[in-house]
Amino acid sequence: MISSPATLGASADAPARPLTRTIWGLDPAQLHARFWASRGVQVVRQGEPSEIVRHAELFLLADPRTLAIFRLTSLVEQLSWLNADLLAVRLIDSRERGYRELVQTDGLDRFVRFRRDYGGAAARLARVALTPDQDIARLWQSAPDPRTGWQRLRRVLRRTERWSTSAQGRFYDRTSEREQAMFVRDLVETWRRPDATIHSVGEVSQHVWGTPGLHLNGTRFAGPLWIGAGRELGETPAAVGPGVLWDSPGVRPQPEEVRWIDLEPTAPPAFPIPRVKARSARAVKRAFDVAFSLLALAVTLPLYPLIALAILLEDPGPIFFVHRRETRGGRVFGCIKFRSMRTDAEKIKRELAAQNRADGPQFYIPNDPRLTRVGAFLRQYQLDELPQFVNVLAGDMSVVGPRPSPYEENQYCPPWREARLSVRPGVTGLWQIKRTRAAGNDFQEWIKYDIEYVERQSLRLDLWIIWKTVMLLVRGVTRS
Repeated sequence: MISSPATLGASADAPARPLTRTIWGLDPAQLHARFWASRGVQVVRQGEPSEIVRHAELFLLADPRTLAIFRLTSLVEQLSWLNADLLAVRLIDSRERGYRELVQTDGLDRFVRFRRDYGGAAARLARVALTPDQDIARLWQSAPDPRTGWQRLRRVLRRTERWSTSAQGRFYDRTSEREQAMFVRDLVETWRRPDATIHSVGEVSQHVWGTPGLHLNGTRFAGPLWIGAGRELGETPAAVGPGVLWDSPGVRPQPEEVRWIDLEPTAPPAFPIPRVKARSARAVKRAFDVAFSLLALAVTLPLYPLIALAILLEDPGPIFFVHRRETRGGRVFGCIKFRSMRTDAEKIKRELAAQNRADGPQFYIPNDPRLTRVGAFLRQYQLDELPQFVNVLAGDMSVVGPRPSPYEENQYCPPWREARLSVRPGVTGLWQIKRTRAAGNDFQEWIKYDIEYVERQSLRLDLWIIWKTVMLLVRGVTRS
């Protein structure tokens, strides 16, 4: 029986050294490149002067030591949404590293014994980047080391052209024999069609891949398995994957070049399709909105004269601020708030444009000088939004939903616009309770949480968001 074969032949006592074994003529680093090529992505590193392929759809910028496996779809969506030239990705590998059985061999590749190896449980971090730009890939490749590469990218690309994000993934140290063996084992589980870029192999049994002429001799298989060149199963009754049998010693086929022009193009990212709610569910939500708004207005109405007087005493002018926003289907309505800014706020905004700290279409700077003292207080406790319950009663808004935005902001990302305008905007929402205000991430979080709400919307979720909003307000009051 073949067991845990990614570690076959790996001496547990030997010092870390580059793995010389191959599968179908490819070492682990070459397998890594083929895996990403099957997804239309060329891996680019320093010290590997391969030609930048113009037929590649994306370039994965990695340091010379890192082998990485992660889901690409959501990152491609972010690149598309943000129209970015570079997306820096912090990979978080939080897998439990319990024990694994290693096969220890001698210098002649003969079995010696099994050894149990215990790993740690702490998350590890690595950094890679994605870009559709060939010149950026060449800039990275030509750098003498990764640190210089990152410095060049930051120097050449404006802040609006490069974005950063985090993603769960797996990564491995290319200089460690054990890590390379772990990578190959995980790749066998992840890569279901290695023939996409390794044309010399075929599927000889379900999820079992090998070279032409391989004799199975009635072996039964469980789990995915890769069988190298020159290998025969002999009288093996059963083989258990995921695993790999390396190429036979002395047999190392010459792999073909990747035919990039023949690769099937990657399907465009599937943007979220708004969840269509049953008519009864929409009726229940609308009834809840009306009942909650009437209750909220009844409880807070005594505050209105006090708030109005405070606004007028500090900065005479309108008590309410009505801004044109879009609701479901793109219909425009007047969103009502208590005025929290000076009457000349728009003029000051133009003067402060260069200080904008928001990473999207919004405008945000700390200690905004446009705010009045009363306005800052109202915003701190979200009292400026109380009149929006009138918008809820009018049917323009909901108690819970995406943040109401004007036409100009909604044009920033068409797929995001279509999703968020499939529901009414809310007085509060998922973004309001989960955003971190982290530099460079605010707009990404806005997109993420708006779409998450559209996909998951339910009365139960609405009640949870309302509860979290109340808790945030209570904590804000107790701290001040």
